[in-house]
This record gives sequence, C-alpha cells and structure tokens, in this order.
Amino acid sequence: MPAYILSVVELTNLTEEFKRYSALSAALSKQFGGEYLIRGKAAKVYEGQLFAGKIVVLSRFPDMQQLQAFYESEEYQKNIKPLRAGSGIYDIGSWEAP
Repeated sequence: MPAYILSVVELTNLTEEFKRYSALSAALSKQFGGEYLIRGKAAKVYEGQLFAGKIVVLSRFPDMQQLQAFYESEEYQKNIKPLRAGSGIYDIGSWEAP
C-alpha cells in the first residue's frame, strides 16, 4: 500500500548546498520509487498560518518499507541530509495510505 512523506519547510537561508541537497535528494528518492506529488509554496493559503511562506513537499512511495529505506539510508543520512544544515526549519512526517 502506498506511503507518503510530507515536509513543511521554512527556508531561511538559500545556499548552494541546499540546491545540491534538493537535486540529490530528488534523485535518491526516485531510486527508492518515490515521486513528488507537491513541491513548492501553496498557490493560496485559505486558512491558518501553517503554510504561509513555507515550502511543502509531498512524495509518494510504493510502500512504507521503500519510504523508510530512502529516508534511513546511509546515503541520505550521511551524505545528502547534512547539505541542508542551517537552511531552515523542517517538519517531516510519514503516513501509510488507508
């Protein structure tokens, strides 16, 4: 059953390292069967403040095992994730489809 990972990002410092993070993370995600469903700022925030000025990334994976294999991989944790250090505030969670 599909699994989803949602990131809500308040980007405070756009660096060259963040740009590399974005490209490398996308490529690695794809290797694990991930695909972006949403990537960017909301076209319009209808209610609340959670999404105001934030970047939202929603990705779908074939199943929770593939999602976890991506996020917990040594490549992501040791080589890619550190590239986003100091670039913002990240709130990230995962869900399985019902």
